[in-house]
Amino acid sequence: MPVKPDDSQNLSTFLEKFRANFPVPSEKWDSYLGRFKRIQVPAKTVLLHEGDISRKAFLIEKGCLRVWFNNNGDDVTFQFFFENNTVSSIESFRKNIPSLFSIETIEPCTLWWIDKLDVEFLLADVSEIPAMRDQILDVMFGRTLHYMQHFLSFIRDSPQQRYVNLLTQQPYVVQRVPQHYIASYLGISRVHLSRIKNKLARKK
Repeated sequence: MPVKPDDSQNLSTFLEKFRANFPVPSEKWDSYLGRFKRIQVPAKTVLLHEGDISRKAFLIEKGCLRVWFNNNGDDVTFQFFFENNTVSSIESFRKNIPSLFSIETIEPCTLWWIDKLDVEFLLADVSEIPAMRDQILDVMFGRTLHYMQHFLSFIRDSPQQRYVNLLTQQPYVVQRVPQHYIASYLGISRVHLSRIKNKLARKK
């Protein structure tokens, strides 16, 4: 994984905006910050390969990542992550099992990563703080909700409606993500996506 360590900026500068959500004493907060490392990563860098065991969690300061898996030779994208999102293969990370998907950068990214052992320490340390526990659960269940909505959309909606929903609900995805990844995310070919876009343009 070609990455460039970067400790030139103070971690607290980026993470300070999250502090209100984590009511812990200053000394504990400083200890937590020291467990993160900052890296700069080129586009198209695989941070986790499908089948490997996840041992790192990532927090995005800048950039965009995608989550994808190999389906009989086809590259299937099923989630995107942007600034201030946390990214990991949660099941693999927690249970030490092979990841069901790969994590890859789409743009050059600035990331903060934390090792599995450090995460386990933090979880144990904050488990009795209701606000911290709620934040962790919100992240986990928010991602599960996204998966459910995406899955149901493939049953309920047409490809055109899925694209319209993406334009309406997450326009930044269409603005920042290459078209072939968007087509994969919608479960269609690039040609089909182009036809949908042309059809919608004619209606305007």
